[in-house]
Amino acid sequence: MPKILFVMTGADHWTLADGSQHPTGYWGEEFVAPYEAFTGAGHQVVVATPGGVVPTVDKNSLAPQVNGGPDGAARITAAVQTIGELQHPIRLEDVRLADYAAVFYPGGHGPMEDLAVNADSARLLTDTLNSGKPLAIVCHAPAALLATADADGVSPFAGYRLTGFTNAEEAQVGFADKAKWLLQDRLVALGTNFREGAPWEPHLEQDRNLYTGQNPASSGPLANEVVSALQ
Repeated sequence: MPKILFVMTGADHWTLADGSQHPTGYWGEEFVAPYEAFTGAGHQVVVATPGGVVPTVDKNSLAPQVNGGPDGAARITAAVQTIGELQHPIRLEDVRLADYAAVFYPGGHGPMEDLAVNADSARLLTDTLNSGKPLAIVCHAPAALLATADADGVSPFAGYRLTGFTNAEEAQVGFADKAKWLLQDRLVALGTNFREGAPWEPHLEQDRNLYTGQNPASSGPLANEVVSALQ
């Protein structure tokens, strides 16, 4: 059974420009929908976090208004509480890329706090890109690409077409004026070819073996693209 590595944030907060800590973590749908897509296709999912900490779900991602109503919220909540892989992550530091067919990064504001500056994640991202294996990253998780820049600010992802959570979406959730930096701005500064779709609508980009999704609604479709690539 081919294994898919999910690299997830270990952060439970996001430090804002004023120094306050906004409670966060990973976004529920961005784990659950891809998890269901991969396991439904017969793949095994392995979760890795910095230090092997159990990842924290952003409680805002469990609200009815972001899950299509109470039934959707109950389904996502039940999933993050019962999926065993979430409770037993491995250490990101110990990951061997050779063990996996593809790598998937769920989002949430958490990656803005830890994966954006994590050297182990940066090595894995670079190695996966060079391997040709599918590398899929959604919503705020492309923040992890920032850690791949060298001392001169040069990243192997420069020139790649991609997407991620946009400035417009960040403004609509009320954080554009509170954040230390905005993901879209930093990815453009990194030299990537950032492509922006309509806010909250599914939007995917593929460039070579890099697959990216703009927002939570893109997470399931993004995983399905990787499933198709692995067939």
